Amino acid sequence: MSKLKRSFHQPLLIGFVLMIVIWYVLHLVIATRTIPAPVETFDYFFRHLNPLIIHMGASLLRVLVAVILALLIGLPIGIAIGRRKVLDKLLSPLLYVIYPIPKVAFLPVFMLLFGLGNVSKVMLMLFIIVFQLMLSVRDGVKDIPPHYFKVMQSFSAKRQHQYRYVVLPAILPRVFSSLRISIGISLATLFFAENYATTYGVGYFILSAWMKMNYVEMFSGIMALSLLGSVFFGFIDVLEKKLTPWL
Repeated sequence: MSKLKRSFHQPLLIGFVLMIVIWYVLHLVIATRTIPAPVETFDYFFRHLNPLIIHMGASLLRVLVAVILALLIGLPIGIAIGRRKVLDKLLSPLLYVIYPIPKVAFLPVFMLLFGLGNVSKVMLMLFIIVFQLMLSVRDGVKDIPPHYFKVMQSFSAKRQHQYRYVVLPAILPRVFSSLRISIGISLATLFFAENYATTYGVGYFILSAWMKMNYVEMFSGIMALSLLGSVFFGFIDVLEKKLTPWL
């Protein structure tokens, strides 16, 4: 566990230091109120930590629910498409049509269907994550050499054992890579979605500060969004090292 913690903290610390250096250079070069000094922003961030935690918690909960739902839906469907040629021929063309569409375009549709509250925002992120996950899982299953299953069958292995010892180890690296990409896109989309019919969320906090021309507060919100993404990515890294030790 200590090795996992070190492997998470060291890259995060390096990235944090580099971000501060670049930020400070931009502050000096551009010399405008639009980009406040890092020290000033950190001071504001910690003085207003309690309300920021509430906004971060709201965003975190929305993304977390969307990720859990995407895993529950995307994993079994992706595995089924990869294992069944009939389903592959039927559903893969549909995925190819839907996947390239910018999902944020569906936000008005989800608002009409599910209302202006949290459900429409979660559905939008689910829509982003689930198709990426399905395609990654499908490709992971297809890449498994067929003789692996024949060996398992020759030992009279049950179906659940084939999935446990062959399919899951093969798709897990792709699942984690897919989640990293999807969560990054989801956070960007959530920033847009949280500006409608809500008073909690990092996206709402940032845009509210921008409209007030309070750029220190705005950058504090950007820091909070970055921290939220880092928490997700760090958690995925730890899970990946724990569940895929052979990589």
